[in-house]
Amino acid sequence: MSDFNQRVIEEFRANEGRVGGNFEGAPLLLLHHVGRRSGTERVSPMMYQAVGDDFAVFASKAGADTHPDWYRNLLEHPDAEVEVGTETVAVRARDLPADEREAIWEKQKADYPGFAGYEAKTSRTIPVVLLERR
Repeated sequence: MSDFNQRVIEEFRANEGRVGGNFEGAPLLLLHHVGRRSGTERVSPMMYQAVGDDFAVFASKAGADTHPDWYRNLLEHPDAEVEVGTETVAVRARDLPADEREAIWEKQKADYPGFAGYEAKTSRTIPVVLLERR
């Protein structure tokens, strides 16, 4: 895990789910997922959008031309957990089809324009994954 991610995780846990810096004021969760090849549990901090009682996350990888590892891991092992604030929630990941993805993705870009910048940097469609409470 990168030093940056580890610092964010530590700050998140020390401050009941709140962090400063680039993520200050943004909705942030910690996604616990299982490596598709290693079987090792990983933890990835990421922004989310509340969708009812569920959580939409965005496989932007800052506009890289490849999907992030956590996304590929969830496709292989969709049962996961998230830390949101002080709560840990069991979830099941579902990669959203275009008709469900569009409104959520457009809202994310409107609320956080950096995501529009990520989209402009890549030719791939950035997946939106819905983490549904189990």
